[in-house]
Amino acid sequence: MLSSCSTTRKIPDGEQLYTGLKGLKVNLQPDSTPFPADVYESLHAAVNVPGNKPTWFIFPAGLWAYNNMDVTDSSSWIKRKIYDKFAQEPVLVSDIRPALRVKMLDGILDNNGYFSGSASYQLVPSKKNPKKAGIRYTINPGMPYLLDSIELVPDTSALCHAIDSLMLKDPYVKVGQRFSLDSLSSVRTRVTNRLRNRGYYFFRPEYIEYLADSLYHRGSIVLRVNLASNIPAYGLQKYRTGDITVTVYRRKGGGEPDTIPLNGMTLIQMRPSNLRPGTIRDNVTFRKGRTFSVRDMNNTQSYLSRLGIFNAINIDAIPDTTASEPTLNVAVGATFDMPLNVQFEVNASSKSNSYIGPGLSFGITNNNVFGGGEQLGVNLTGSYEWQTGRGASSVFNSYEVGISSSLAFPRLLAPKFIPRRRRQINWTRITLSGEVLNRPHFFKLAQANLGMTYDWNSSRYTSNSFTPFKLTYNKLIHTTPDFDSIMVANPAVALSFESQFIPQMSYSYTYDRKINRDNTINWQFTVQEAGNVFWGIYELCGQKGEKKMFGTPFSQFVKGTTQLVWGRRLVGDQWLVSRVMAGAAHAYGNSTQVPYSEQFYCGGANSVRAFTVRSIGPGSYHVPDNGKDYFDQTGTFKLEANVEYRFPIYGPLNGALFIDAGNVWLLKSDPLRPGGTLTGKDFLRDLAVGTGCGLRFDIGMLVLRGDLGIGIHAPYDTGKRGYYNMRSFGRSLAFHLAIGYPF
Repeated sequence: MLSSCSTTRKIPDGEQLYTGLKGLKVNLQPDSTPFPADVYESLHAAVNVPGNKPTWFIFPAGLWAYNNMDVTDSSSWIKRKIYDKFAQEPVLVSDIRPALRVKMLDGILDNNGYFSGSASYQLVPSKKNPKKAGIRYTINPGMPYLLDSIELVPDTSALCHAIDSLMLKDPYVKVGQRFSLDSLSSVRTRVTNRLRNRGYYFFRPEYIEYLADSLYHRGSIVLRVNLASNIPAYGLQKYRTGDITVTVYRRKGGGEPDTIPLNGMTLIQMRPSNLRPGTIRDNVTFRKGRTFSVRDMNNTQSYLSRLGIFNAINIDAIPDTTASEPTLNVAVGATFDMPLNVQFEVNASSKSNSYIGPGLSFGITNNNVFGGGEQLGVNLTGSYEWQTGRGASSVFNSYEVGISSSLAFPRLLAPKFIPRRRRQINWTRITLSGEVLNRPHFFKLAQANLGMTYDWNSSRYTSNSFTPFKLTYNKLIHTTPDFDSIMVANPAVALSFESQFIPQMSYSYTYDRKINRDNTINWQFTVQEAGNVFWGIYELCGQKGEKKMFGTPFSQFVKGTTQLVWGRRLVGDQWLVSRVMAGAAHAYGNSTQVPYSEQFYCGGANSVRAFTVRSIGPGSYHVPDNGKDYFDQTGTFKLEANVEYRFPIYGPLNGALFIDAGNVWLLKSDPLRPGGTLTGKDFLRDLAVGTGCGLRFDIGMLVLRGDLGIGIHAPYDTGKRGYYNMRSFGRSLAFHLAIGYPF
């Protein structure tokens, strides 16, 4: 039936349906240097014209509709609508205009120094249908022309001297480099940008001209750099910074102007408004009498914008005609934004344990609470769940309720010796939160947190987060007999749930860099400790044995995690992304067990995706089928490794194939969880392994992800022999719906 539905029936005689690019071949001479990748990409982009796209997966429904649906004015309304929706006019070889594209290829070769090169094309007819044809292009580049000598601008003025100095420092302006118009254009743009940071504000790239002679030395280029003859006088002037005036407007306009002299500048603030004058002084980088720099304009714009308190910022440089030397006065105008932001979210969840229910989140933030961009936020969260299906409770009382507040300063309230990068904003955050978690069949738990954190960027690729103090208090308010029986049977788990203070200090380091267009790397390292400072103070005071804070023991442990993610582009938008993660935690001194909230778990949407959260580990230990031992599916050592192949499908829809491995273990032996201790001989066998596939709907600001994991090896005894020991294929599947990429 499909073969009878022709997609070329309406192709006119002498025409062919274009089926796409069949190749771009570059014939190099035996002694030639490798052909530049950037030039090849430019050539490929000029001829890589797609043909008709399939409407339904691989079936060309659009072409089929165009060729086989004979629609006239008398056709039914439905038929016309279907035709208008799906029909695609065929892309013909004549529409591609291959002869014209060959001329484009010749031009690209000339612009990149291959003056003796040539291009040609060849039609590649389909073997099954002569009405279809693709196009193959062939490039014979010849030998590239190199720069033989370079003559710079005569050193007759400060401007010419600066141009010559910048040209000599540029990596491209060197004898022996391949001639390239794009590279020369980039050079004069780079030189112009540097000149504008040296006071030549009105200088433009087109003021620099090149003369290239290919006849003086055959096969090479003699290059001369000149200044254009029509440069206006102001384009040759070097300017200094004059008067600096910053005007801050109210969001709704109006108000009374209040003129405030600052160090080297004037602030005009429309009253009433909430702004500390020091905020302007700290974020405007212009200085009167200094050489005018475009960098100061960009930095001032960036620093004022990142405060989050202005919705419009304008910076103008105005020549001062009364000054004795070339001077630019600076006028900065900033308009306040709405200080309050309100967020309201509603969600619904359905879990594998048959619990469903809604969730709410309401938050309000004041972005300028003290007049310097400080952010004061309060957030309320709540969720409610009830159990469905068999065994459902008649009282649905599983809930979480929490309140959190934070005060963030857009600067480091810390010693000045901490290295920081002003191009990114640095934050000091003080947080206070509380939460009540109720699980009707097990327990009710309350948790409170108080902490202070510094976030700063020490370089372009590195970010740091240091928490000098964080105090967490866990309190078991109520427990059920089932939970108590679990705790009695598992003393180690019971200790991790006991009411306690957790005084912590932590540091995180992140290195995130796109090395080049084909490689990315992200490395994260976090180390944290709890209780050591307080333990030392108590020891100095002479207190021995168990130490308490406000009558409650405090936890003492050390914990570290590290993660490395490496991305490698394969072809086009296809990527191979790999991840390795490891972590360890150890309790000592005032504690025998790491708190439950600080232990590691495995499985889930961002871990080993063939297994649900906390369904594996520690080690080869497996809970009984009654599920009452759910809470001991954690450990103090974790290792995971993932490899994911990501590829585009259509538009924002992307696909992925992945394989995951990992597990958690115990660093201290627990006889009630046999097989859970980390040992060398059982390490590989204890790794849970799964594979699978997924879809990602990526619209830039949001990625909706669905992954189907397929178990290959479970670390526990399933009753089956061999490495593939899943009980059945159906029971080895796990589906995860999540937001964002897994790593």
